[in-house]
Parts: sequence; C-alpha cells; structure tokens
Amino acid sequence: GQLPTWLEGILLRNGPGMHTIGDTKYNHWFDGLALLHSFTFKNGEVYYRSKYLRSDTYNCNIEANRIVVSEFGTMAYPDPCKNIFAKAFSYLSHTIPEFTDNCLINIMKAGDDFYATGETNFIRKINPQTLETLEKVDYNKYVAVNVATSHPHYDSAGNVLNIGTSIVDKGKTKYLLFKIPSSVPEQEKKKSCFKHLEVVCSIPSRSLLHPSYYHSFGITENYIIFIEQPFRLDIVKMATAYIRGVSWASCLAFDKDDKTWFHFIDRKTKKEVSTKFYTDAMLFFHHINAYEENGHIIFDVIAYTDNSLYDMFYLKNLDKNFEENVKLTSIPTCKRFVVPLQHDKDAAVDSNLVTLPSTATAVKEKDGNIYCTAEILCEGIELPRINYDYNGKKYKYVFATEVQWSPVPTKIAKFNTQTKEMLHWGQSDCWPSEPVFVPRPDAKEEDDGVVLTCVVKTDPKDPPFLLILDAKTFTELGRATVNVEMHMDLHGVFIPQQAMKTETE
Repeated sequence: GQLPTWLEGILLRNGPGMHTIGDTKYNHWFDGLALLHSFTFKNGEVYYRSKYLRSDTYNCNIEANRIVVSEFGTMAYPDPCKNIFAKAFSYLSHTIPEFTDNCLINIMKAGDDFYATGETNFIRKINPQTLETLEKVDYNKYVAVNVATSHPHYDSAGNVLNIGTSIVDKGKTKYLLFKIPSSVPEQEKKKSCFKHLEVVCSIPSRSLLHPSYYHSFGITENYIIFIEQPFRLDIVKMATAYIRGVSWASCLAFDKDDKTWFHFIDRKTKKEVSTKFYTDAMLFFHHINAYEENGHIIFDVIAYTDNSLYDMFYLKNLDKNFEENVKLTSIPTCKRFVVPLQHDKDAAVDSNLVTLPSTATAVKEKDGNIYCTAEILCEGIELPRINYDYNGKKYKYVFATEVQWSPVPTKIAKFNTQTKEMLHWGQSDCWPSEPVFVPRPDAKEEDDGVVLTCVVKTDPKDPPFLLILDAKTFTELGRATVNVEMHMDLHGVFIPQQAMKTETE
C-alpha cells in the first residue's frame, strides 16, 4: 500500500516486554520490563526500532540476573534465602514501599520532552528518536503523591494535568490534581517544568485506609471529572505485603455492593462541586471523553461489573490455550453518564433531573444526593482513543480495539456515539493493539486522518506489521511488515514531525 504524503513523525509505543530474568519469572503480564518501540514515518517510508527502557529496575534485575525489584503482581526479595532478620528489617522500611521505575504503560509529553510513564511516582525521560533512556523524575519531589495515572490530559496551552494519590500523611489519604506547565519563565530556562508544578485541588479519599484505584480521569472545558470507584487498595495490607510474602495486587479488592462516586472540580475556582453524584458499583480503567451541554456534564467510560480483567493477565493463565481458557466474566460496556450540574434545586425527590434527550438518568434522593444511571452506547470495546482535538468537547467517534469475551483484541473498531454505527477492521489470526488516530493537517472533519495500530500475528512464524487505515472509511491504506518479534503492548502516542526537537537543540 501507500502512506499519505502528509504522515511524517513517530509513533511511539510502550508495554511489557521481558517476563523472565535468569531463573525467575514475573507473575503478571503487566509486571514485565518495559519495551519501547517506534515507527518513524519519513518520505513515504517506515523505520522500526525497539529498545528496553533502561530503568533502575531493569539495570538491577539484569545485573543480579533475577528479579530483585517488586512489581505490582510480583513481590521480589533482595535476599534469595529471605532470612527472617533481613525480612524484618526490610519490612520496617516498606510501609510505603519504594516503588519501581519500570514505566511500562504510556508516553507523556511535558514541556518539549517525552517520558515513559507507569502508575508509580517515577517517570523516565526518553529520547523519542533513539529510544534512549534519560533521567528519572520522581513526582514526589514536587508533589506528595505515591502513585499517579499514566493517562494525563493536556490543555490548549500544552500544560499537563494529572492526578495522583497521597497516602503519606498519617491516614489523611487524598487524591491530588496537579498541573505541570508546558514552559518555564525565560530567566529559568535551565530549570525543569516540574519545578513549577502546582497542585490544583485536593480531594479527600472517602476511606482513609482504602483509597480508590484509578487509571484515568476526565476533563471538559470547565471541569475535571474524577471517579472514586469501589476498587480499593488496602493500605494496611500493602504495608505488610512484604513480610507476608504476597504481592501488592493482592491488596486490591472490588466491593460489588458499594457505590461509585463522581467528583467534579471546577477548573476556574479549583473547588469541588458540592452536590454528591453517584452510581452503582462499577470498575473501569479508561475514560473515553467528556463534554458539557446545557448545564449537564456528559462523560463516557468503559466499565465492568467485576475485576476479572486484571486476573486474566496472570502469566499462569497466558498459556497456548489462552483464548479458549480465559473468558471475561464481565464484558466491557461503553457507558454514558449525563450529570445535571445545573439543576433545579427545588426539584421533587425521586424526579429525574436530566433534561437532555438520553436514557441516562439522574434521580434526586431525600438526602440531596443524586443517583445516576448510564445510557449503554455499545459493548465489547477497550483501549479507546479519540481525535484529541475534540477532547473535552462534543464528539462523535471512538477508535478502539474490539474484545468481546476474551481480553485479547481481535479487531479494530470505529464507533459513532451519535448514530451507534460501528465499522471494523479484522483478519484471522491477528491481534491489533490500541489504535492511534492521527489527524490530517488542516482537517475540517473529526475523522479526517489515519488510524495506526501494531498487529501481532497469533502464529509466531508470521511477521507482525504496522497497519495504516483511512479513519473515515476504515479501509486499509497500507501496512509495514517488521521482521522481528513484536510484543502486544499497552499505549502509545504519535509525535508529528514539527513537534519534535531537532537533534541539535
């Protein structure tokens, strides 16, 4: 096929790549050492490269020739015989554990630089052209968070907005929303943008010892949306995980009988909306998009009724009969919530406050709380992406992988949230990764551009390839086959040529 002549830049991808070190093996797919890979588009050609992230974690493990740094699903011990004194001593220093810098989930842009991100307080600067690993940044030096999401948002000025959990302060657990400016004042050019990081707002956790796990958050023109879900980390269990010889993942639990709370933070006043909105227990990883309309906030998420998704990826489940053996017990459901922020304060109890045409409801209760139910847009999609120019605005299209009852994607989908139509690309024996939408320069329409996805073949003898689809019609424009072993990965980003610093800079 052929590449559009305007497609110039780098598609960067991140995900777990190495799961065995010496005689030791990680327990969970999400624990593997980070492998970066890139596709560079230049003059109608595609160049591929890949490199392990040279994190401190990677270096320590490789040097010891075994896993010595704990990951979320794998607890590691520095001393192979785990003698009781060493264990007790380490236990004392493990209350808030020293987390890994194996940043294997996503890529973030801050200022002119790019960083590999995970869900701990560490991120690693990388060179997007050579994939070299550069300095390590500890969020904790600038803001008191122990974990942070790997799905930040960017405002129109290029500032980064992100959210992290602070579990340091003697049980005063809170979620902190913070902003990293896109540039620093001229006279401080030598300083990093992290030195000017500011906390936008702090939200106390509903349970001081059981903060909510979250993987992303939402944003509209005037609000930030944070969902506190009943999938929680038990801090006391986490503090003793090391001495008990269990992983931190075992300290996470989903309470299906609890509520899910919605927090809305006004971006101008930096205050949380005082009305309390909630829905039934749900578990979700990915926000799709959110926008405002006639006094309502509309937001779309991909939700589950249990946490079976995480359990699927324990490596003991990922054998050759994986597709037959592993079935999700909850299908991913694309849910749209319509929240009437500006509603009649004198509305009758039990009345639905949603005035937009939608099957989503928001019912006022006696205590003043508002109970929300969602409109179901579709089922069976994950790893959603949008045209980011429409982030926080009314939009039509979601590009996603299609998963159905198995957690491994078999197709790429384009879903129209307004007409509910869905287009697909799929071929037998193909596992595509998260689709990334790249708009055509000067595009006037939301879906004018291409969709890029890395496709791994189920037969290891068949080479993987990068697929380029016309985003409008979902027809294949071309593919670039790569004669190396390529891994399934998690998330990535497209960096247009003009957004790249030249090597001389």
